Amino acid sequence: MPRHAIFWPVLSLVLWTFLVLVQVPIRRFHAAFKGRVVASDFRYGESGHVPADVALPNRVFMNLVEVPTLFYVLCLILYVTGTVTPACVALAWLYFALRIAHSLIYLTYNHVVHRFAVFATSNLVVLAILICLAVRLSA
Repeated sequence: MPRHAIFWPVLSLVLWTFLVLVQVPIRRFHAAFKGRVVASDFRYGESGHVPADVALPNRVFMNLVEVPTLFYVLCLILYVTGTVTPACVALAWLYFALRIAHSLIYLTYNHVVHRFAVFATSNLVVLAILICLAVRLSA
């Protein structure tokens, strides 16, 4: 397996992050045109006047730039050190799938227990990637 294969799940997650980001202005402008928000509601981020369905994409976007940053760094280290394995790539794709699931749960029916379960599992996958990297570096 070529070591650059680790970048396909990375690039896929970056693309997904941008797709979620596009939802932020779409929902904000839609709400503004309907008279549900005004520009000053966003002066310092999102105020308490912003309806949950309008604020949600921004929160999902923030989730996609928090822990995934660790994922990106780990994948880059795997690549640079030449320690990419099929298992690491499989874990990276699993992480991508879990982040998609987390976002979709958040943006649709938003069941907190389901969302947390997927979020926690995705964080365990990042930990598994870290362990995979540590094992390969110590070999």
